[in-house]
Order: sequence, then structure tokens, then C-alpha cells
Amino acid sequence: MFIKLYEMIKKFIKENIRFLCALAFLFLFFFYQLPFVIYRPGGTIDLKDRIVMDDPYPTSGKLSMAYVSMMKGNIPFVLLSFVLPNWDLEKTSEITLDNESIDDTILRDHLYLEEGLDNATISAYQAANKEINIKKKYPVVSYITKEAQTNLKVGDIILKVNQQEFEELAQLQEYINSLQKDDSVAFEVERDGKKVSCTATVYEIDNTLKVGISILTKYEYDASPSIEIKTKDSESGSSGGLMTALSIYNALTEEDITKGRNIIGTGTIDILGNVGEIGGVKYKLLGAEKEGADIFLCPKENYEEAKKVKEQNDLNIELIAVSTLEEAIEVLTK
Repeated sequence: MFIKLYEMIKKFIKENIRFLCALAFLFLFFFYQLPFVIYRPGGTIDLKDRIVMDDPYPTSGKLSMAYVSMMKGNIPFVLLSFVLPNWDLEKTSEITLDNESIDDTILRDHLYLEEGLDNATISAYQAANKEINIKKKYPVVSYITKEAQTNLKVGDIILKVNQQEFEELAQLQEYINSLQKDDSVAFEVERDGKKVSCTATVYEIDNTLKVGISILTKYEYDASPSIEIKTKDSESGSSGGLMTALSIYNALTEEDITKGRNIIGTGTIDILGNVGEIGGVKYKLLGAEKEGADIFLCPKENYEEAKKVKEQNDLNIELIAVSTLEEAIEVLTK
């Protein structure tokens, strides 16, 4: 029976060799991933429908965040990057950290999105003088160095370190510095909804003791009015923080800061309302122009680059740089 089946398969391959070779070529052509990614002008996300809140104040204009479109380096996309304007080819090794894969980078960007949404919510409620109560902070592993000797993973929520709780990176670093080189540190973490025990070994670099991890912070809070921010699985990164905060603020306050305008922008934000530098401002500005923006908001650190892109492409858009949420609100209100 097996001999007969083998002969049938052999005959099929022999009779269809050209078709099978063509099929294999097409599969490789469209699906084989080269060690590159392609950046191109992205689109925008109108945040009004993303903010779910009881009785929000109406908005006459639009507050949208701009994003960069990034595609993995399949052969057709790589070829197109040589002929299409503003399609820029980058080596994967230049956008990943150490020996990380592109999937590790994407996971970390999703964590940055979650942190950015928390920061936007907290800073917006504070700016609008609305009630928000931070109940708990959770350190989350966002990066593991190549020097680290640990079985921790990116995305682990740190519950305890040597049976102690730490909410801030500074607190954890101070504790690590109180230990000795080569000490083993016990971590209790939450991973995929389960408690997991992990370890890390203390090492010394630049006269500082480390365990080889970076962390970001997730917040548990109560807000009044209550709020939910909708996102999609394909979205990631923290650069929408400023515009999300502005959209939340506008829903919380009676005065409409849009004044009927199409306002698009980018920028990270922390819980104190400080606006931080982002990457890819070129692609975000070009995407905002395509969407007919009246105003493009960006961090002050990105202003010169954005100004150069505006001049090179003769864009008809007002460019405004800000360093805080308060400054952005003031500029838009005036």
C-alpha cells in the first residue's frame, strides 16, 4: 500500500513539476521575508469614536493621531520601495535591540501602547480637574539585555522581588544596588494570567549593579466619569499619547478646543502631561496632509525635522510644536 502511494506521489510530481516549481517560486516571492522593513506615510485615527464615556461634551472638529505604516520586507514591497516616493527601506537589525527579533519589538510596542493610554487618561483627567484615583502600579518587563542571566520574559508583570513589592523602577534599582554581584534574585511575576517564579543574576556594568531588565508601568485606577478607550490588535506604540489625552480632555470639558478644525498630531505623554519625542514624524506629517489636516501637533524635539519635511513637500498645513499637554490645550484654545 505504501509503495503504491509512493509511486502515485512520484508520478504526480513528475507530471506537474513545472507547476509545482512555479507555485514554490510564487510562494517564496510573496511570502519570504527579507531582513528589512519598509516605512511609508501612514494614516490617521479619529479618536472621538475611540473614547467611550458617559455624556461626553460634543466635538465640532476632529482630534486624530497620526501613525506610521510599517511593512515587513517581503520581496514585492522591497522592490516597490526603490520606485515609490517616501517608501523607505530599513534593515531589521537597525530597528531591533541587540539580538531581539522583530516580534519581540512588536510585543514591546504593544506594551508601550497600554502605558501610553494610561498616561493619556491620567494626565487628561488631571488637566480637566476631574476625579481619577490611582489604586495600584504594576512594573512590567519591557526589555531584557543580552547580558542578563534570567528566565524573565518581555511582558511579565512583576509582583514581587525577593518577596518585596516595588512599584517604581527607581525603587527596584535602589534595591538591586543593595545586593552583591552574582546574587540570585527571585521574581514572582504574572505571565499569561498565571503566577510564575523566575530568577535573575546580579551583574555589574559601569560600576552599577543590574539584573538586565527595563520596565514600564501599568496603572489600575478609578475615574469619574468612567472611561474606556477602544484599540485594535494591529495598533502599538506610545506616540498617540498626546492626541489621546487631548481627545479625553475635550470630552471632559465644556469648551471645544477643536473649534471645528481637523487637528492631527503625535507625541508621547507621561502622567504629568509632559510631551515626549517620537520617531517617524516625516511619515506622520505626510499622512496628516493626505487626510486634510488644518493643524499638525508635534513634540518640540521633532519640530525642525517636521518643518523640513513641510518645506520639501510644500505642505499646506499649520505646524505647531508643544512640550506639555497644558501648552497644547492653551494653543488650541487661543
